[in-house]
Amino acid sequence: MSQLRPSALILTAFSLTASLLASSALAQVPGDDVNLRPDPAVACHVGLYRLADGGWVDVAPLPEAGLRWRRLDGSSGRMTQSAEGLWVSTLGGTRRVEGPQPQLGACGEDRIVFEGRAGRRISQQVQDVVFTGHGGTRLTGRLILPPGSGRAPIMVEVHGSEGANALDFNVFQRFAPASGVGVFVYAKRGSGGSEGRYTQDFDILADDAAAAVTEARRLAGRRAGQVGLHGGSQAGWVTPLAASRTPVDFVIVDYGLAYSPLTQESDLVAQGLKAKGWGPDVLAQARDITDAMGAFVASNSAVGYEGLDAVRARYGAAPWFADVKGGFTGMLLNATNDQIRAILPQYDVGTSWTYDPLPVLSGLNTPMLWILAGEDTKAPPEATRQRLIDLSAQGRPITVMQYPGTDHGLTRFETAPDGARTSLGNPPGYFQAVLDWAKTGRLTGGYGDGQVLACARMQRAGCSRGR
Repeated sequence: MSQLRPSALILTAFSLTASLLASSALAQVPGDDVNLRPDPAVACHVGLYRLADGGWVDVAPLPEAGLRWRRLDGSSGRMTQSAEGLWVSTLGGTRRVEGPQPQLGACGEDRIVFEGRAGRRISQQVQDVVFTGHGGTRLTGRLILPPGSGRAPIMVEVHGSEGANALDFNVFQRFAPASGVGVFVYAKRGSGGSEGRYTQDFDILADDAAAAVTEARRLAGRRAGQVGLHGGSQAGWVTPLAASRTPVDFVIVDYGLAYSPLTQESDLVAQGLKAKGWGPDVLAQARDITDAMGAFVASNSAVGYEGLDAVRARYGAAPWFADVKGGFTGMLLNATNDQIRAILPQYDVGTSWTYDPLPVLSGLNTPMLWILAGEDTKAPPEATRQRLIDLSAQGRPITVMQYPGTDHGLTRFETAPDGARTSLGNPPGYFQAVLDWAKTGRLTGGYGDGQVLACARMQRAGCSRGR
């Protein structure tokens, strides 16, 4: 294989990274978003607005121009300001001017008009803090409690794999306290004023989350009721691990996985091939590829490049080879080894590739609610769903809920002719299910089209935390 000059190698790495960012094979370099910040031109409007009828609408920042409004029923829209000063709302993640068209007052006026109802921004009980996480790293956090002086449940919000500062972008920190549930939110290490370096090492992140639980209880003092962990995606690995290290009263996981990241990658490749119409024989051969790629990334390339070369040589001419994608497999297959050497350091964030959560889930007595996205294209739910249902049937305190027709992030979506999905917002009932579980430990009544697949301790009168 020809060797590139250092300058050419750097340019090649930049070129390859740029092409990957533009493709669906890989969303971004891990941690590349740690410096994202809200649009300062409109940050003055961020807050929770109480409407005249007693309902609310949350106005959240976006890392680019504009804002996002959101309601308890999961509806949302992106807001941008026209040249005439009017706010224009586009449905969900689409570009269609559709649905409510909220109008905000000038900065400092703290007012909104939403579907003809006037509203005012409400103040919240906020305490900012710096606390110590894994290895003495100083992390920035915030406790927001419901109004009043009584005890309240508290959700400690745990990041997914994103690096962006949760103090800016966490979606529960305003409307959960307004609904009677306190929130402790903290900036992941390396973002938002927190020290350290962005990482996907689950042991480190679990220690940080456990430290956040301790700090939340300390800050809340006598007001602390049931304190638990809540998070989505990567937090599905981190929150149960943290719960095994510090006492918590509950765990809520949204669109997470109950198997290893390497298994996730294998399932992602298989999911993509199935979508292209390939059958079991191709899936079996593709498993050879994901095994080789998994061994390579899990060892941080210590196993060498021979396995990559072998599967390229064996399957490179196969008609399905170009349809192999996944999170990183397609990237490695289609890059030269020199290119991989150049870009690999950007992707080395200590990911716990081989971590299997089953021992923790099997031994954890903390009541858990898992909410799965039925058509998740980033965290294929099939194996997780079955594993959780089996654990619940074996007596583990696990309740499993699923929303059909939702993708990662528990978002409803529309599908373009090329298969691309665009978010339409969250499903009705999802936010309420999270809040009810944090407040009462039960799922009662209906939560939109959410389907309860397993109840902790098989309780038929409503799924509970088992207390």
